[in-house]
Amino acid sequence: MKRIEMKFGLKNLLVYALLVGGALVVAFPFFYAISTSLKASYDIFKIPMEWIPREIHWENYVVPFQTRPLGRNFLNSVLVSTAVTVLNVITCTMAGYSFAKFRYYGRDMMFLGVLATLMVPIQVILVPLFVLVKALGWLNSYAGLIIPAGTSAFGVFLMRQYFQTVPLEIMEAARIDGCGELRIFAQVVMPLVRPALSALVIFIFMNNWNSFLWPLLVVSRDEMMTLPLGIAAFESTYSTNFGQLMAVSLISTLPVLIAFLLLQRQFIQGMALSGLKS
Repeated sequence: MKRIEMKFGLKNLLVYALLVGGALVVAFPFFYAISTSLKASYDIFKIPMEWIPREIHWENYVVPFQTRPLGRNFLNSVLVSTAVTVLNVITCTMAGYSFAKFRYYGRDMMFLGVLATLMVPIQVILVPLFVLVKALGWLNSYAGLIIPAGTSAFGVFLMRQYFQTVPLEIMEAARIDGCGELRIFAQVVMPLVRPALSALVIFIFMNNWNSFLWPLLVVSRDEMMTLPLGIAAFESTYSTNFGQLMAVSLISTLPVLIAFLLLQRQFIQGMALSGLKS
């Protein structure tokens, strides 16, 4: 018994040591970013490095918003990412529900077509998509930033896989009670797929919050830039204040971090269960 207890004790100790080591590796960039954001430019590249700066420069978090319209850029990112997320929730859940719960001619072929688009790099369709957006007059507009990203093949796949875990008996019971298909979808099925919905929200919001290439193509005015473009524009050609740049970068991570902390339990459950049934 003592040998067994010692064996399990050493095993647990090794597991905890690996977990702590992995956590430190992941946390190191954040500690470095926080330390750098509070330093003056001449202290950042000192050797040896000072983890705790002698002089804390809180103005690094204020000056960038005074010299560039980063506040407006931040609001643009919030608006665009939220709108894109809402559109994806609507389109991906309805498409996934259709592919999972209805039988009709060509359903499987259409689903394979949706999956095939996952293998097409975004760079392949950038030129025709830009020409279309320009023809519609959506350059330097919220429509040009939001509508082209209004659905996701990955989101359709994720929701379709999770909808297949919902028992058909629940839907049949709702139909017997007189519920229409839209009401079954909204009030019966959707509450059962909250974990997958949380995963979809986090993925879509994070992807669009960090989007750089597409906004770079369709936006040229400072007041329409999203935060990644604003941060890139903050970098000077001849000199860059890396403390201020790091401060703005830290601020840009807050919305995604908050969203994940609020939805982490549902997110993990959704990713764990989304592939159980095919």
